[in-house]
Amino acid sequence: MYDELRNLAAQKMSMEAPGQTIGATALVHEAYLRIVKSEEDVRWDNRGHFYMAAAEAMRRILIDRARRKKAVRHGGEWQRTGLDTINAPATAPEKSDELLALDEALQEFLKLDERKGQLVKLRYFVGLSSAEAAEVLGISKATADRDWAYARAWLHSKVRPGK
Repeated sequence: MYDELRNLAAQKMSMEAPGQTIGATALVHEAYLRIVKSEEDVRWDNRGHFYMAAAEAMRRILIDRARRKKAVRHGGEWQRTGLDTINAPATAPEKSDELLALDEALQEFLKLDERKGQLVKLRYFVGLSSAEAAEVLGISKATADRDWAYARAWLHSKVRPGK
Protein backbone atom coordinates (compact mmCIF):
# COMPACT_ATOMS: atom_id res chain seq x y z
CA MET A 1 0.00 0.00 0.00
CA TYR A 2 2.84 2.38 0.83
CA ASP A 3 4.33 2.22 -2.67
CA GLU A 4 0.94 2.73 -4.27
CA LEU A 5 0.12 5.66 -1.99
CA ARG A 6 3.57 7.14 -2.62
CA ASN A 7 3.01 6.94 -6.39
CA LEU A 8 -0.40 8.60 -6.06
CA ALA A 9 1.12 11.37 -3.94
CA ALA A 10 3.93 11.86 -6.48
CA GLN A 11 1.33 12.13 -9.25
CA LYS A 12 -0.67 14.65 -7.20
CA MET A 13 2.38 16.75 -6.35
CA SER A 14 3.43 16.83 -10.01
CA MET A 15 0.22 18.75 -10.73
CA GLU A 16 0.94 21.36 -8.05
CA ALA A 17 2.64 24.67 -8.77
CA PRO A 18 6.45 24.67 -8.72
CA GLY A 19 8.12 25.69 -5.49
CA GLN A 20 6.12 23.46 -3.15
CA THR A 21 7.89 22.95 0.14
CA ILE A 22 6.56 19.43 0.57
CA GLY A 23 7.42 16.45 -1.58
CA ALA A 24 5.41 13.34 -2.28
CA THR A 25 7.32 11.25 0.26
CA ALA A 26 6.86 13.85 2.99
CA LEU A 27 3.16 14.15 2.13
CA VAL A 28 2.66 10.38 2.41
CA HIS A 29 4.60 10.19 5.68
CA GLU A 30 2.75 13.09 7.24
CA ALA A 31 -0.60 11.67 6.10
CA TYR A 32 0.27 8.28 7.57
CA LEU A 33 1.31 9.84 10.87
CA ARG A 34 -1.97 11.75 11.04
CA ILE A 35 -3.97 8.61 10.31
CA VAL A 36 -2.13 6.55 12.91
CA LYS A 37 -2.24 9.36 15.48
CA SER A 38 -6.00 9.78 15.08
CA GLU A 39 -6.77 6.11 15.65
CA GLU A 40 -4.90 4.10 18.28
CA ASP A 41 -5.69 0.66 16.86
CA VAL A 42 -6.04 1.18 13.13
CA ARG A 43 -8.07 -1.52 11.39
CA TRP A 44 -8.95 -0.97 7.77
CA ASP A 45 -12.21 -2.55 6.64
CA ASN A 46 -10.98 -2.60 3.07
CA ARG A 47 -8.78 -0.82 0.61
CA GLY A 48 -11.42 1.87 0.05
CA HIS A 49 -11.56 2.69 3.76
CA PHE A 50 -7.80 3.23 3.77
CA TYR A 51 -7.93 5.46 0.67
CA MET A 52 -10.71 7.58 2.15
CA ALA A 53 -8.66 8.13 5.30
CA ALA A 54 -5.58 8.93 3.21
CA ALA A 55 -7.54 11.34 0.99
CA GLU A 56 -8.85 13.23 4.01
CA ALA A 57 -5.40 13.36 5.61
CA MET A 58 -3.70 14.61 2.42
CA ARG A 59 -6.42 17.20 1.87
CA ARG A 60 -5.99 18.53 5.40
CA ILE A 61 -2.21 18.66 5.07
CA LEU A 62 -2.33 20.60 1.80
CA ILE A 63 -5.00 22.97 3.16
CA ASP A 64 -3.03 23.53 6.38
CA ARG A 65 0.08 24.35 4.34
CA ALA A 66 -1.87 26.78 2.15
CA ARG A 67 -3.32 28.52 5.22
CA ARG A 68 0.11 28.71 6.84
CA LYS A 69 1.59 30.20 3.67
CA LYS A 70 -1.07 32.94 3.70
CA ALA A 71 -0.71 33.70 7.42
CA VAL A 72 0.70 37.15 8.15
CA ARG A 73 3.30 35.82 10.56
CA HIS A 74 4.65 33.61 7.77
CA GLY A 75 4.86 36.41 5.22
CA GLY A 76 1.33 36.03 3.87
CA GLU A 77 0.93 39.76 3.21
CA TRP A 78 4.05 39.86 1.07
CA GLN A 79 3.90 39.19 -2.61
CA ARG A 80 6.35 36.44 -3.44
CA THR A 81 8.49 37.33 -6.43
CA GLY A 82 11.51 35.66 -7.94
CA LEU A 83 14.57 37.73 -8.74
CA ASP A 84 14.03 37.25 -12.46
CA THR A 85 10.43 38.55 -12.28
CA ILE A 86 10.89 41.78 -10.32
CA ASN A 87 9.86 43.96 -13.27
CA ALA A 88 7.35 41.47 -14.69
CA PRO A 89 3.60 42.21 -14.76
CA ALA A 90 1.37 40.96 -11.95
CA THR A 91 0.73 37.23 -12.02
CA ALA A 92 -2.35 35.14 -11.38
CA PRO A 93 -3.35 34.36 -7.78
CA GLU A 94 -1.19 31.83 -6.01
CA LYS A 95 -2.18 28.19 -6.03
CA SER A 96 -2.74 28.37 -2.25
CA ASP A 97 -5.56 30.91 -2.79
CA GLU A 98 -7.29 28.53 -5.19
CA LEU A 99 -6.74 25.58 -2.86
CA LEU A 100 -8.32 27.42 0.06
CA ALA A 101 -11.27 28.49 -2.10
CA LEU A 102 -11.65 24.90 -3.31
CA ASP A 103 -11.62 23.59 0.25
CA GLU A 104 -14.29 26.05 1.33
CA ALA A 105 -16.48 25.11 -1.63
CA LEU A 106 -15.83 21.40 -1.04
CA GLN A 107 -17.00 21.69 2.58
CA GLU A 108 -20.25 23.22 1.33
CA PHE A 109 -20.56 20.57 -1.40
CA LEU A 110 -20.06 17.71 1.09
CA LYS A 111 -23.13 18.94 2.98
CA LEU A 112 -25.17 18.77 -0.24
CA ASP A 113 -23.90 15.44 -1.57
CA GLU A 114 -21.43 13.46 0.51
CA ARG A 115 -20.74 10.73 -2.06
CA LYS A 116 -19.81 13.20 -4.78
CA GLY A 117 -17.70 15.12 -2.27
CA GLN A 118 -15.85 11.92 -1.33
CA LEU A 119 -15.27 11.32 -5.04
CA VAL A 120 -13.68 14.76 -5.33
CA LYS A 121 -11.37 13.99 -2.41
CA LEU A 122 -10.29 10.70 -3.96
CA ARG A 123 -9.79 12.12 -7.45
CA TYR A 124 -8.27 15.51 -6.57
CA PHE A 125 -6.36 14.97 -3.33
CA VAL A 126 -5.24 11.35 -3.72
CA GLY A 127 -5.13 11.26 -7.52
CA LEU A 128 -7.13 8.10 -8.07
CA SER A 129 -8.47 7.44 -11.55
CA SER A 130 -12.19 7.39 -12.20
CA ALA A 131 -12.26 3.58 -12.13
CA GLU A 132 -10.23 3.38 -8.91
CA ALA A 133 -12.39 5.96 -7.15
CA ALA A 134 -15.54 4.17 -8.33
CA GLU A 135 -14.23 0.92 -6.86
CA VAL A 136 -13.44 2.58 -3.53
CA LEU A 137 -16.91 4.13 -3.34
CA GLY A 138 -18.70 1.00 -4.57
CA ILE A 139 -20.28 2.67 -7.60
CA SER A 140 -19.98 2.08 -11.34
CA LYS A 141 -17.38 3.91 -13.41
CA ALA A 142 -20.16 5.57 -15.42
CA THR A 143 -21.73 6.92 -12.23
CA ALA A 144 -18.32 8.11 -11.03
CA ASP A 145 -17.76 9.90 -14.35
CA ARG A 146 -21.16 11.62 -14.16
CA ASP A 147 -20.62 12.55 -10.51
CA TRP A 148 -17.14 13.88 -11.30
CA ALA A 149 -18.44 16.05 -14.14
CA TYR A 150 -21.22 17.43 -11.93
CA ALA A 151 -18.91 18.02 -8.95
CA ARG A 152 -16.29 19.78 -11.08
CA ALA A 153 -18.90 22.07 -12.61
CA TRP A 154 -20.47 22.85 -9.24
CA LEU A 155 -17.12 23.53 -7.57
CA HIS A 156 -15.92 25.62 -10.51
CA SER A 157 -19.03 27.80 -10.25
CA LYS A 158 -18.26 28.41 -6.57
CA VAL A 159 -14.48 28.88 -6.86
CA ARG A 160 -14.56 30.99 -10.05
CA PRO A 161 -18.02 32.53 -10.36
CA GLY A 162 -18.77 34.14 -13.69
CA LYS A 163 -16.02 32.31 -15.58
